[in-house]
Amino acid sequence: MADRIVLNPISYHGHGAIENIVPELVSRGKKKAFVATDPDLVKFGVAAKVTDLLDKAGFPYFVYSDIKANPTIENVKNGVAAFKAAGTDCIISVGGGSAMDTAKAIGIIITNPEFSDVRSLEGVAPTKNPTVFTIAVPTTAGTAAEVTINYVITDVEKKRKFVCVDIHDIPEVAVVDPDMMSSMPKGLTAATGMDALTHAIEGYITKGHCAISDMFHLEAIRLIAKNLRAAVNNDPDGREGMALGQYIAGMGFSNVGLGIVHSMAHGLSALYDTPHGVACAIILPIGLEYNKPAALERYRAIGKAMEVPYIDTMTDAEAADATIAAVRKLSADVGIPADLSGIVKKKDVMFLSESAYADACRPGNPRDTSVEDIAKLYRDNM
Repeated sequence: MADRIVLNPISYHGHGAIENIVPELVSRGKKKAFVATDPDLVKFGVAAKVTDLLDKAGFPYFVYSDIKANPTIENVKNGVAAFKAAGTDCIISVGGGSAMDTAKAIGIIITNPEFSDVRSLEGVAPTKNPTVFTIAVPTTAGTAAEVTINYVITDVEKKRKFVCVDIHDIPEVAVVDPDMMSSMPKGLTAATGMDALTHAIEGYITKGHCAISDMFHLEAIRLIAKNLRAAVNNDPDGREGMALGQYIAGMGFSNVGLGIVHSMAHGLSALYDTPHGVACAIILPIGLEYNKPAALERYRAIGKAMEVPYIDTMTDAEAADATIAAVRKLSADVGIPADLSGIVKKKDVMFLSESAYADACRPGNPRDTSVEDIAKLYRDNM
C-alpha cells in the first residue's frame, strides 16, 4: 500500500516570515483578504502585526473575530456569511487552532457550497474543490493547523467535537514566524507545546505510521523536548525551536493519524471547555501506559529523542517506563495538572467514553480499544 504525504505548497519559517504575506497575495492577484482571528488576538494587538502590513501596503481586508476557543458550527456559519458579505477573495487565518480550523471550514464551504451544513464535513468529506486561497499564520506553537488536512469543530447542541479530514482544506501558504508567538502567556505556551508533543508521539506510534512520518515525528519530539521549557520562559531560541518543532509534528500526524489521547481529549474540550493542550498533556502518559502492549518497541526511540539518560542499556519495558516518566516530568515542569481530578465528573464518564470511541482519531490507536476500556482510563485517572 502506498503512503500519501500532503503538505503546504509553500511555507515560510523564522523571524520576519510575516513579511511574505503581502507579496504572496499580490503575486496571485488577490483583491481583499478575510482575516480570521479571535477576539483576544485583536484586543492584545497580535493580529495587528498582520493587519499593519496590509495597511502599509494599502491592501483591503475585513477582520472576522467571531471565533471561540473551541470553535462552533455557528462560528463557521457566521463566517461564511461574513466572507460573502465582505466581498473577500482570500483568507488569512491568524491565531491558534481555533482561528485556523474555523478558517478551513469557512474556505471549504465557500468553494463547496453543497457542504453548507457544517456537520456534513465530519470525517472524510467528499469535497471536490480546494479551499479558498489561504495563508495561515499561527500564533501558538502547538496545533500545526497551518500544515494539516484536519480541523475540529464543536457541536454545541450535541456537546461533542467532530474531526474533519480533507486534503482540500490545507492552506496554500503557511507563515510560521516565532515573533507572532512571543506574547503567548506561560500557560498557553505550555498547553500548546504539550499538544505538539502529543501530536508527535501519537503520530509515531499510530497504526498508520510510515518511514516518512517517523522521520518527522522523531525530529519533532527532539525539538519540543529540547525547547518547550525555554519557550515557556519566553526565551527567543526556545520560541523558534517550538515553532519549528510543532510544524514538523504537523507534517507527520496530518498524514498518518493519531489515537485515543486525542479522541479522549476532544470530549473534555467539548463538554467542559478544557483547553485542548491541557487535556492532551494530562491524557498522554495515560495513553502511553495503555498502549505499551501494542507499541512497546517504539518507545525507546521516543525516549532517545527526549534524551532519556542510559536508555540504550535498558530493556524494552524499562525504556518504555523511562520514556513515560520523561513525558510526565516535562508536563509537570511546564505546569500541567497531573490528573483529571477537578475536570471529569463521574456522571459524564460514559458519555465521554462513547464520544471518544466514535471520534475520528480513535481508529488510528495502536491498541484496539472499547468504550469500556476508555471509561476505565477516565475513571482510573480522576
